[in-house]
Amino acid sequence: MIQGSSTFIHVGQIHVDTSPFAISTILGSCVAVCLYDRTLGIGGMNHYLLPFWNGNGLQSPKFGNISIPKLIESMLSRGASIKTIEAKIFGGASMNITATETMMIGQKNILVAKEILNEYKIAIVAEDVGGQNGRKIQFDIERGKVLLKYTSRSDCEIGR
Repeated sequence: MIQGSSTFIHVGQIHVDTSPFAISTILGSCVAVCLYDRTLGIGGMNHYLLPFWNGNGLQSPKFGNISIPKLIESMLSRGASIKTIEAKIFGGASMNITATETMMIGQKNILVAKEILNEYKIAIVAEDVGGQNGRKIQFDIERGKVLLKYTSRSDCEIGR
């Protein structure tokens, strides 16, 4: 992992920064979308828990359909262009091996990311999603690269 200035984000958080900084998080069934504008060296990451806000209570970035548009808006407000933003998505593990189809939160989190990025016409240039392992990721904004390390189940539970 990168030494130096790295911001760690938790569930429901969004962070946008510029080179040479980095953004990191730990994911289980949650998903993180990393957006990068190569021309400006601006990068952003979100971390959401559930795919859809159901309309009850306050809109929160812990829901993918709230978090992803907010991340895109944050990138645009920093000067990024929708035409030069690319995406990488991570997470969405199936942390409960006995989960039924209706309980596959990780898969639904992945789907909502792909659907919303497609709506905005943002290309997904890399992904590491699904499976049964959690992930620690660190987005190196200077290089536009994401470093990934798989974690054990117990590592992911600590980050919840």
